[in-house]
Amino acid sequence: MPAADRAGTEPDVGDVTVADVLAAQARLRRFLPPTPLHHAERFGTWLKLENLQRTGSYKVRGALNALLAGRERGDLRPIICASAGNHAQGVAWAAHRLGVQAITVMPHGAPANKIAGVAHWGATVRQHGESYDDAWAFAVELAQRHDYRFLSAFDDADVIAGQGTVGIELAPHSPDVVIVPIGGGGLASGVALALKSQGVRIVGAQVEGVDSMARAISGDIRPIAPVPSLADGVRVKIPGFLTRRLCASLLDDVVIVREAELRETLVRLALEENLIAEGAGALALAAGRRVAGRRKFAVVSGGNIDASVLAGLLTDVRPRAPRKPRRRRPETLRTPAVAVALPALKPASSPSHLHAALPAVEETSP
Repeated sequence: MPAADRAGTEPDVGDVTVADVLAAQARLRRFLPPTPLHHAERFGTWLKLENLQRTGSYKVRGALNALLAGRERGDLRPIICASAGNHAQGVAWAAHRLGVQAITVMPHGAPANKIAGVAHWGATVRQHGESYDDAWAFAVELAQRHDYRFLSAFDDADVIAGQGTVGIELAPHSPDVVIVPIGGGGLASGVALALKSQGVRIVGAQVEGVDSMARAISGDIRPIAPVPSLADGVRVKIPGFLTRRLCASLLDDVVIVREAELRETLVRLALEENLIAEGAGALALAAGRRVAGRRKFAVVSGGNIDASVLAGLLTDVRPRAPRKPRRRRPETLRTPAVAVALPALKPASSPSHLHAALPAVEETSP
């Protein structure tokens, strides 16, 4: 079904609740250890490093939860999906881990490293069309013809619940705001479900000209033609129907980032924080400079960037020099119980699971 047809028809995509996210956490904990946190001091933001996740992206969470939940329901059909790369790799890894047959449909022009990642885990790769929507239509057709289980990259209750486990892992650290990149909306929906009841503000991040979710939330559900962007993982013409409803009701804001800001942020991540992220992976951090918060967390959603693209960015982009830092007071990364101040001269006394002292919150007058 073309994108234009999908815009006018809302299928029954089910529903998802906080209980589904908690059930996903119970399923996934034996397969996927929590990803680490890193304090990007020059940005004043904590980073949730999903670029260090299995397959290099948070997408494996939703894919694995969907396969495990399907197995519990007795659905053992082969899995087929459409993806620009990260969802396909997550499905391929999950299928390999559980012994399920998987077929992935990827558009022509998908990054070569992501295609190689899918093939590495034994999934069948079919390339079709020039965009995600072309690949989506072909994958749906194959699913109907051969009775495969079609697994959406974002508009699926099991997938959303799996992505929400990112929020479950952030909850013990008492964030006041979490920033997440948005393509189809699966990650934003899941994280918002996990954290909203705790009073955490959830802010989405999109790129200028690739902002279908922001438009849909405001009532404009017409398909857009996403402009070329470094953030290829979030180039979606129409967000999900289920994710749109969840984002409209749960998100506090959506920040639109300029392409130049995204490019500079990705280079700064590499040069200042020694972290490799793909375009969509740097998107939440790029939006963070416009988001106020004493304990800001940004999700670095993936690290599968093509080597030639990264080399070009490092050659061409010259980040601005950071401002001189203000005087700061130390604070710790909070545990589920209570914040523990780490002695300034005894870093070894901190608990082993706290890998870094939170440097710093700017001092303000009451």
